[in-house]
Amino acid sequence: MTDAIYNLEYNTERELLIIPEYGRHLQKMINYAKSRETKEERNKLAKAIISVMGNMQPHLRDVPDFQHKLWDQLFIMSNFELDADSPFEKPTKELLEERPQPLRYPQNFPKYRFYGNNIKTMIDVANTWDKGDLKDALVYTIANHMKKCFLNWNKDTVEDAVIYDHLYELSSGKIDLRSSEEDLSDASSLMRSKSKSKKSAHHHKKSSGGRSRKRY
Repeated sequence: MTDAIYNLEYNTERELLIIPEYGRHLQKMINYAKSRETKEERNKLAKAIISVMGNMQPHLRDVPDFQHKLWDQLFIMSNFELDADSPFEKPTKELLEERPQPLRYPQNFPKYRFYGNNIKTMIDVANTWDKGDLKDALVYTIANHMKKCFLNWNKDTVEDAVIYDHLYELSSGKIDLRSSEEDLSDASSLMRSKSKSKKSAHHHKKSSGGRSRKRY
């Protein structure tokens, strides 16, 4: 009994599992494969281990590149020390530890993010149009949309001059309505149109729900 207690293997003394979901026994198989002297034996064991790994994840068999993923995981769990042939390019420790490039925030003007990311695209498109009534209509449509977005964010009133200033900045000075005498839609009509669209959607939902209800 005493010898059995002394031979107990505590979790804190065990080897840290690199990919824990495969379990300790598979990790021991990989360690054993690493220790084999001949390439032929290591290759044979590697294929057997890949087969076991695949059987442990049958739900992934139809996933593209499933086998590639298994071989990558095999070399990762061997700490890149298993000298065996692979049907795929072997991963490297340097590539695994390489930090990804930080994602660039798609909004060039984060202080105006309440306008949404698409507004800058709309402005860029307007800048490519030739001068004329069609471009003027697009520009004022954009300005009204910006005003609506501002009101959704601020829930208050906003002067047209503020929207024109923001539009001038977002367009890099190419769209300048700051001296315009034309007024944008007033706040109440902009918010009312939003409220109407919500009510219409709610009414449509109730109506369609009523029509689909069976009578017994």
